[in-house]
Amino acid sequence: MLLRVDPGAVVPLATQIAAQVRGGIARGELTEGERLPAARTLAASLDVNLHTVLRAFAELRDEGLLEVRRGRGAVVRAGSSSENARLAQLVHDVVEQAQRLGVGRDELATMIKDTP
Repeated sequence: MLLRVDPGAVVPLATQIAAQVRGGIARGELTEGERLPAARTLAASLDVNLHTVLRAFAELRDEGLLEVRRGRGAVVRAGSSSENARLAQLVHDVVEQAQRLGVGRDELATMIKDTP
């Protein structure tokens, strides 16, 4: 899977990377147990800071999509189905849109709770 970033975009680079990996899982391009490139390698190929890639990997780990271990790299986690990845992407998109509209997380959470 080829990843690309747009340094001129409003969306942070780490968010762009995470979204592309999330999308790859959702489309079935990345499958359970598949190893992602090493963070240093990916950072060099995208011409971004290593910490940017590590932030993206941490975001995906927190969503339960990746297993990240020091020295072993990032692997698509068992049980991280394309359905989970799609849902995580939708949630991410909603949060991002809410931020653009000035809706805080607490207000967004209330809106979600109140939705039938």
